[in-house]
Amino acid sequence: MRSETPLPLPRFVEPAAPPPPRQRTGPGGRRRGRRPALPRGLRIAGLLAPALLVIAVFFLAGVTQTVAQSFGYQPFLARWELSWDAYRTLATDPAVRASLLLTARIAIIPTVLAAGLGVSAALAIRRLGRSGTWVGGIVQTTLAVPHLVAALCMLVLLSQGGFLSRLSGAAGFTASPAQFPALTGDDVGWGIIASYVWKETAFLTVVALAALGRGVQDLENAARSLGATGWQRLVYITLPVIAPAVGSASVLVFAFTAGSYEVPALLGRPYPAALPVVALQYYRATDLTARPVAMAVAVLITVLSVVVVAVNMYVGGRLARRAR
Repeated sequence: MRSETPLPLPRFVEPAAPPPPRQRTGPGGRRRGRRPALPRGLRIAGLLAPALLVIAVFFLAGVTQTVAQSFGYQPFLARWELSWDAYRTLATDPAVRASLLLTARIAIIPTVLAAGLGVSAALAIRRLGRSGTWVGGIVQTTLAVPHLVAALCMLVLLSQGGFLSRLSGAAGFTASPAQFPALTGDDVGWGIIASYVWKETAFLTVVALAALGRGVQDLENAARSLGATGWQRLVYITLPVIAPAVGSASVLVFAFTAGSYEVPALLGRPYPAALPVVALQYYRATDLTARPVAMAVAVLITVLSVVVVAVNMYVGGRLARRAR
């Protein structure tokens, strides 16, 4: 018999050690360390710095100049002094008080009506499904119409020599177009309100449609499976979900309508006029000592907008804490 030689066992070879990491060196052969990471707050501030710089230069500087001039700061005049005279004039001027009531009316009523109509339109468009796409497109085209063009359309439509007055006279509802109710240049401001409602309803409809697309359908389906009725789903799910977005957009609508000039100037009357119109009237006065009153009116409009924003933030915070 032939003797078999045992096969040699394989030797375990240790893996070679990885090469040491390459050291980064700067000029002169000196070792260059890793840069420390900036805090998150500083990075965010650095990214927002360009936009904040523009706001600080053009917005804050303008607000500061307006407040200073409202207290009588007029270095281009030979004699000027800081005082509360402009605000005393606002408090005692009956035209300003009437303008304040008119401004509140043409800002609050369109905001409330546009919010209600916008939410209703958004719910109706969503209910249409795919066939509601073209309806949403028509609504979005309204956003491209300038407010000045919208005011001109309302003037052609609602004035006593406009389309509705002539149609009413031709149909026999009024004896002549001159007897048609005054909807432009009136004390209430119906033409101004109609123009704002038409424009801002489209804006709030788009906002509500965007808010409805954030998983609201899944929440409604879950509530439906638990036995919730349609009214309960609307009150306890749909409206609370879209309320923050619609509320914030409504604050923007109020601030815009309270500070807009062209629509009240075109569809309103000289007295009482909206606060922006009164401010421009004082600003254009030949007497430069009336300039602080114009700036005081602008400050009043700004304060009204800030108060509405603060109330919206407070109410929104309370509702958010209650929802948790």
